[in-house]
Amino acid sequence: MAQANDPTRGRWTSRSIGSRFQHQIFYWLIRWGGRQAAYLLLFPVVGWYVLFRRDVRARSYPYLRRRFPELKGWRLGWGAFKLSLALGKSLVDRAVVGILGPDAMKPKVVGREALLALAEENKGLILMVAHVGCWQGAMSALGFLKRPVSMLMQREAGDVDRHYFEHAGVECPYKIIDPRGFLGGTIEMLDVLKRGEILSVMGDRLLGEDKNGSDVQFLGGSVRMPFSAYKLAATTGAPIAVLLSYKTGPASYSLELFETIRVPRKRGKTDFASDVQQFANALERFCQQHPWQFFNFYDMWAPISEAPVDDNKE
Repeated sequence: MAQANDPTRGRWTSRSIGSRFQHQIFYWLIRWGGRQAAYLLLFPVVGWYVLFRRDVRARSYPYLRRRFPELKGWRLGWGAFKLSLALGKSLVDRAVVGILGPDAMKPKVVGREALLALAEENKGLILMVAHVGCWQGAMSALGFLKRPVSMLMQREAGDVDRHYFEHAGVECPYKIIDPRGFLGGTIEMLDVLKRGEILSVMGDRLLGEDKNGSDVQFLGGSVRMPFSAYKLAATTGAPIAVLLSYKTGPASYSLELFETIRVPRKRGKTDFASDVQQFANALERFCQQHPWQFFNFYDMWAPISEAPVDDNKE
């Protein structure tokens, strides 16, 4: 169930490496035996992919080598297994919320009062999330904000991995804004914030061209992260809440306010690097605290012009 990403900087895909039939097996297990039954199957499945698919192992290495430079040889391979298993559990948990209902997960919001205060400023609120933990399942805990939520989301053609609301057979609780739409969805996002509503965006991956990103330092190297949300914040005055999720138990997650970013109004796009760096610093703190719940399986640090590398060094 692990997601596959192109191992070059700026290139990634959300498509799963598993087939539709393989996903259906996990969904059936959840209905029949709950979360634990699906977890049990994860161990041999993830083990097989990591042991026999060199490309699956290699996609874990860029992050693991920066977060755990001491890992070498078989220990690096074991790290790839642990990271892939953690991703598999997060995908199972997402399906569990949809199949068994929201009560099957116990999310806790850390910084709840601060989030309420930001929303009550009535300038709109940008939730900056990342590919960590089980962010979709944890987002179900945000009903207390009592405001409509719109989400910037790009879904790949042929992606067979379902979102939690699709399992439940209900309408999506968020309005989806496609970044491949007119002007990258900018007008829709501006309207959301001007109405005082909530806009959720990913801060760790570029959706579109490289020119829409700023180079910042992350885990000892340079990566490019998008600045569009900061430009929206500068235009509207909306605060940015860096909201990251992490697994705390078999059926529990925390959704924590790691940082609040306020972007001054009327600044040129070249000035947003310091704001993007604030997010990168918060994400790095997350990786120090929860190292096995960071799920970007591609080389964020490779030069953009670099061709794909078949990395077989373990």
